[in-house]
Amino acid sequence: MQLQFLGTGAGMPSKERNTSALAFKLLDECGTIWLFDCGEATQHQILHTSIRPRKIDKIFITHLHGDHIFGLPGFLSSRSFLGGEDPLTLYGPKGLKSWVLSTFELSNTHITYDIQFVEVEEGIIFEDEQFIVTALELEHVIQCFGYRIEQKPLQGELLIEKARELGVPKGPLLGKLKNGENITLENGTVVYSKDVTAPPKEGFVVSILGDTKYCGNAINLSENADIVVHEATFDHNTAELAASYGHSTNLEAAKIAKEAHAENLILNHLSARFLFPQIQALVTEAKGIFPNTFIANDFDEFLWKNNKLLKI
Repeated sequence: MQLQFLGTGAGMPSKERNTSALAFKLLDECGTIWLFDCGEATQHQILHTSIRPRKIDKIFITHLHGDHIFGLPGFLSSRSFLGGEDPLTLYGPKGLKSWVLSTFELSNTHITYDIQFVEVEEGIIFEDEQFIVTALELEHVIQCFGYRIEQKPLQGELLIEKARELGVPKGPLLGKLKNGENITLENGTVVYSKDVTAPPKEGFVVSILGDTKYCGNAINLSENADIVVHEATFDHNTAELAASYGHSTNLEAAKIAKEAHAENLILNHLSARFLFPQIQALVTEAKGIFPNTFIANDFDEFLWKNNKLLKI
């Protein structure tokens, strides 16, 4: 799993940061990409990456402020122009569907693939054999959601030497055992999958939060998460502004990660008021509360591998 930040700024684009968009790459897991928010010019940002729009089959919108949705109609339209025929599911607060469809109608935009709209409410909003996505409402100036993505436990590693000792030959029978199936050998011996596979491995947990003040649901979504992506629009010097506008400081984001017993924190959604030296200070200050803190810049990629977060 990889995270690639396409936009890390707050409010409006700047020379250094585009508005909010995050690609959640599940290419190794299921061959797809999920997009979280789609700020203005997200499709322009994608042009500078290896991301193929047709690979994006789910988009999760945290809330309906422009810096999180103004790139959506353009991206959906271009995905169609580029030959995207696979259906796409769009998750977001009430009002998102009517806004998208009204934009299509007024601009006479024709989409060549099916879009399924899911109006988000608190609770599990998606589940399949591999993943569970849970949404909870955060505390912003309009309705805003955070999302928790949980990968279900992974099949344990096949203990090949142990299987061979029990007489299992090379070939498809090993694959069946790895997939949890019991097999019967030619001599009638039954080999049980549980006897030749390691215990299941825990999957990853990632919490991607929209704009929010410090709140309980941010902690709930981040509980024991491997990665928390949290906004840090303000710092301790501008904490009063953070509270007024429904945002968080870098220190509040660190506090959330610490109280949730998370493993890693990535600060995102940064105000254009912060220049490079101040950005470094944001990270340093947050690390004083939560050591495993990273900063997200546009196009940064983070890889989750062997239970470690690596910036690549």
